[in-house]
Amino acid sequence: MEVKVLRQAGLVLAVFGLLGFVSPAMAELKKDESAKDLILKGDGKCTGCHDEGDEPVPTMLELRPSVLSIGKTRHGTNADGRTPTCTDCHGASEKHNNHKGGGKPPLPDRVFGKVGQSSATVRNEACISCHQGGNRIHWQSSAHASGDVACNSCHNVHAKKDKVRDKSTQTEVCVTCHKEQRTQFNKPSRHPVPEGKMACSSCHNVHGDNPKQLVKSSTNDTCYTCHMEKRGPFVHNHQPVAEDCGICHNPHGTTAANLLKTRSPFLCQECHSSSSLGHRTAAAGLPGARTTDTSLLGTVGRGCLSCHTNIHGGNSTVNSATAGRFRR
Repeated sequence: MEVKVLRQAGLVLAVFGLLGFVSPAMAELKKDESAKDLILKGDGKCTGCHDEGDEPVPTMLELRPSVLSIGKTRHGTNADGRTPTCTDCHGASEKHNNHKGGGKPPLPDRVFGKVGQSSATVRNEACISCHQGGNRIHWQSSAHASGDVACNSCHNVHAKKDKVRDKSTQTEVCVTCHKEQRTQFNKPSRHPVPEGKMACSSCHNVHGDNPKQLVKSSTNDTCYTCHMEKRGPFVHNHQPVAEDCGICHNPHGTTAANLLKTRSPFLCQECHSSSSLGHRTAAAGLPGARTTDTSLLGTVGRGCLSCHTNIHGGNSTVNSATAGRFRR
């Protein structure tokens, strides 16, 4: 008897559906039946409209990947209890979700695309609600946050490969804003960033509030993570070295050897220019004949470094007036 009643009820529903008579209860039933999750828990109410049909033209794929491609990222890992849903990032967006047609739907509560984009503060709230800890704990006081840079200005969470998280492609993202550094990376003396052996994040924590957003609290401490032999302490410390490596070096790239801002003796003479100290103020030039005069020796060969080889600091214990001049 119950089976017969159910069949009759189903027949009535089908007839009413064919005739175009759909009650609110029937519409709600239809909506619930079609709201099947495709990737994330509870994404059915979004993927009913936003599916592979949103796939852009191939030339735009990097900028705007398919909505469903998030399933290939860490944000699409259902086995991880921390995995967010669509509404965790975009907001409940009730007006957008309940739009019945007739014109463009209202925008979601939080928009990351270029059209109708929410403010950087609003967009960042969605990300830092999960990613506030670790090296991102000081994000709100960082230079990027102060400059209204949003997380999605650098990251693309729907893309299978987020370029900024890959050492070989990260620099491409950074130099879209830091154009001066892009030029410096193309100079002959530089760190191996273009080759992918280093990335901007090797030295910089873009989420932190250290000076120059470095990974350490100072320039020297950051440099010493790789160049520890320059750390010292030495018997004779070269004060500019102890103060800031950036006084003599430009880490992004220069035309002088060893990342120096300019070659010696000109670099050295920026500090050592007292006329009472003989060859320290020597003008650029070469001796015209054999000579024992030191007035031109600073410009021959490697300049000052021909004699002063331990320029970062010396350990000579010789008791003489020249022991502290960073010679061998």
